[in-house]
Amino acid sequence: MIDINKYKILKDINSPADLKKIDLSELASVCEELRCFIIESASKNPGHFGASLGVVELTVALHYVYNTPIDQLVWDVGHQAYGHKILTGRRDLFHTNRTYGGISGFPSPKESKFDTFGVGHSSTSISAALGIAKAASLQGEKINTVAIIGDGSLTGGIAFEGLNNMANSGENVLIILNDNKIAIDENRGALKEYLTDIATSKTYNKVKDDVWNFLGRFNRYGSNFQSFSQKIDNAIKSIVLKNSNLFESLNIRYFGPVDGHDVVLLTKLFEDIKNIPGPKLLHVITKKGKGFKAAEENQTKWHAAPGKFDIETGNLTEPDPCKNEVQRFQDVFGDAIVELAKENPKICAITPAMLSGSSLGKMFEKFPERSFDVGISEQHAVTFSAGLAIKGMLPFCNIYSSFMQRAYDQVIHDVALQNLKVIFCLDRAGLVGQDGATHHGAFDLSYMRCVPNLVIAAPRDEFQLRDLMFTFQLEKHNFPSVIRYPRGKSTNAKSEINFKEIEIGKGQKIIEGKDIAILSIGTTGNTAIKLAKDLETENINIGVYDMIFLKPLDNELLTEVFNKYKHIISIEDNSIIGGFGSAIFEFMIDNNFNSKIYRFGIPDRFISHGSQAQLIEECEFDYDNLKIFIKNLK
Repeated sequence: MIDINKYKILKDINSPADLKKIDLSELASVCEELRCFIIESASKNPGHFGASLGVVELTVALHYVYNTPIDQLVWDVGHQAYGHKILTGRRDLFHTNRTYGGISGFPSPKESKFDTFGVGHSSTSISAALGIAKAASLQGEKINTVAIIGDGSLTGGIAFEGLNNMANSGENVLIILNDNKIAIDENRGALKEYLTDIATSKTYNKVKDDVWNFLGRFNRYGSNFQSFSQKIDNAIKSIVLKNSNLFESLNIRYFGPVDGHDVVLLTKLFEDIKNIPGPKLLHVITKKGKGFKAAEENQTKWHAAPGKFDIETGNLTEPDPCKNEVQRFQDVFGDAIVELAKENPKICAITPAMLSGSSLGKMFEKFPERSFDVGISEQHAVTFSAGLAIKGMLPFCNIYSSFMQRAYDQVIHDVALQNLKVIFCLDRAGLVGQDGATHHGAFDLSYMRCVPNLVIAAPRDEFQLRDLMFTFQLEKHNFPSVIRYPRGKSTNAKSEINFKEIEIGKGQKIIEGKDIAILSIGTTGNTAIKLAKDLETENINIGVYDMIFLKPLDNELLTEVFNKYKHIISIEDNSIIGGFGSAIFEFMIDNNFNSKIYRFGIPDRFISHGSQAQLIEECEFDYDNLKIFIKNLK
């Protein structure tokens, strides 16, 4: 627990109403305390870090000026909302952040009335804010609606769709563009360069200040003069920048760029801007990790605190869990694709802004011409991969399982329908832990299984992951495929191992049993093996079958299982609705078998946050729950 009494101002701020009682001259001190509180909290209970440090002044200014929660703040992604949570009544609960039964690491309306919109994925704030503003107008409410979006999130297609729709809406929405030049990894693409041009143009910024100072005096004369003054403002901006302002061309009034770490300036700007009707955008320049040296110098590493750390030095106070003999699945993938790319010049790597998260750094270093970070744009990533494939390249499209949901139509129409050889690598499949419901890869087996032409597999360990990657890239296989693997460590020590081909659609009989069989897919097979070995000492003989492939199923192996076993248990780290267990049940019905099937997996509800072990136990497909079930069954 943190001693809140040492924070002389923050200790008395339990709501935005308390914040408003503070004199404007003291807001800088509030920001200093809030930043220190976030750092101290994360040092003891690691979570998303750099983004929240970068928006401390912005957060304080917003709650100081706007009448929240009547005025609506819509945060994009939510990585930057820690200060918001602390100022809105959750300061004393913040030590439970992302822990089992504690508060969420992301905004959640179920948790607080100040969390306007639930969010975990990027680029949604503009659309949500416009919908909220429109509903308020229809109901005769006069409120301010603010969307806070980062420059990384602005690359998402839905953000541009929202901008396009907002242009002609006339709604009183303020978009705050938090420009820090980085999402998790460094931003890429034309939008980054465009924003940099605006932010670094000395001529533009000088003229901009002069124009604001001049025209601002006359805005009091009403909407007609405001419209005229905006046209003058737009014209000067276009001349100085030598091109049209993107946002102004969409009929969204643009202000900025301004210093996002000057809290007094921000409060004055918000006081002025909230009285200007219609859609508008304030371009704010911030530094991710502001106020913590290690996070400023290595923004990717400190996007989320890498572990408990010393506040003074930034050194980890506990061993780095990633630096041991056991690799993470993402690292196994990252090493394997480089090995394969050395031998196969057609192999390309595609990631939608998850370069470090997917461990593709080595691939980008070794083969930069065949490596593509397309920004936060999963739909584009999939169709771009389809374009590569149609011209004979071999794309490994790596997308987190939960994020792949955004590109489902592209998987069906642009890849599967055309039977293009794209290898989808779904990282973070299953229950991911502290990130919670928005990030769990709980549905991919279910939503991919019904798509024709797809071959779907899940490795039990890192050896199978490597072998599946090797197998699917072989020239003789010409179909789209899916490999899903979990977040976290693999099961064995690192070693130099050769690739070997796996026969498509063939599972493995691991242990011969008697009356009970466990059918597994993915890493749940390791739990099944341990159960069988341990229960053998109690004279309970369990057969264990690692199916490896969800599609096509190994009909021959399943026929053997159903002919022999009366009781069949399926285990999967996926929704039990429509997933692996459902496929096994369908096989039984279609082939007129009559064994008893017991399905274990993620139940039909959204699972909250906690450690992976805690969540698996909650879903009752952990070792202990399965052991009790089997012993009662016997």
